[in-house]
Amino acid sequence: MFKNKTLLITGGTGSFGNVVLQRFLNTDIKEIRIFSRDEKKQDDMRLLYNHNKIKFFIGDVRDSSSINNAMYGVDLIFHAAALKQVPSCEFHPIEAVKTNVLGTDNVLTAAIQAGVQKVICLSTDKAAYPVNAMGISKAMMEKIFIAKSRIVTPDKTLICGTRYGNVMASRGSVIPLFVEQIKAGKRLTITDPKMTRFIMSLEEAVELVLYAFNNAANGDIVVQKSPSAYMADLAQALLELFEASNAVDIIGTRHGEKIYEVLLTKEEAAKAIDMGNFYKIPADNRDLNYGKYLEEGSPKITLTDEYNSNNTTILSVPEIKERLLQLPYIKDELLRWNGGIA
Repeated sequence: MFKNKTLLITGGTGSFGNVVLQRFLNTDIKEIRIFSRDEKKQDDMRLLYNHNKIKFFIGDVRDSSSINNAMYGVDLIFHAAALKQVPSCEFHPIEAVKTNVLGTDNVLTAAIQAGVQKVICLSTDKAAYPVNAMGISKAMMEKIFIAKSRIVTPDKTLICGTRYGNVMASRGSVIPLFVEQIKAGKRLTITDPKMTRFIMSLEEAVELVLYAFNNAANGDIVVQKSPSAYMADLAQALLELFEASNAVDIIGTRHGEKIYEVLLTKEEAAKAIDMGNFYKIPADNRDLNYGKYLEEGSPKITLTDEYNSNNTTILSVPEIKERLLQLPYIKDELLRWNGGIA
């Protein structure tokens, strides 16, 4: 797939970047460039993988000159750099704008100038009907890459995106928090027991990006159909796996949180293309000719439902446990919890 290609991953020291490395490092890919601002994480990755196909670039997507330095000879980009924590973005919204919006514009501008073949931008379910600063900035990120896709022909640079929900056991997510609380004998803090969240593994997130790589047209957003879980059931599943009896505290929703998330808005669902395990949202490529705008409206949306974490498949506690047991992180933590006995 990536034979003799050079892949650049922005925000590459994160969970997503590590899984991409594990997936493609020993293939016929030519080079994988890790671009991030965290020199410590880059050094950790350098020591962990110790592979001559990996090249590390210190920089920040906010700084266009640092991106330009990493762009020479790049064929493909997975744009994963972002501020992702909802509460921190609520308190520092301009920082979310600088990274998620302006940073994306910098990456795409540099990619177009360098003649990069394909760019896949990673978005989030919080961008659909956004109510928090992180989601709003990611919604603007989507608008940025769709707008950029209109100004360049796809045979030169194809720009598309993916949108997905919570990635299980990714850094800063709720599963590692629950596990640490269980191990410390603390109460598990649940915001709202009826809160639902889409869940997927890191491997599934990579598969979604690869599906977009192979199937998306210019300006498309690709969404994977995903199950969801109640937060109370997720906590119960972890308690059962660790054979723990920690009490649970209901602490109420945090800044900017929704009770459920949306992967396809009502408006997007009206024009989305069902691809089996995925939806593809084609870009609206009409121009600003308003006469044409009025004559040729959008598909009817009144009979279309949004696709959210309350109307998808909601997993039971046993089903959640089955999925959790597939995660290397949970396997390792259970092994430690049981004193190294598998």
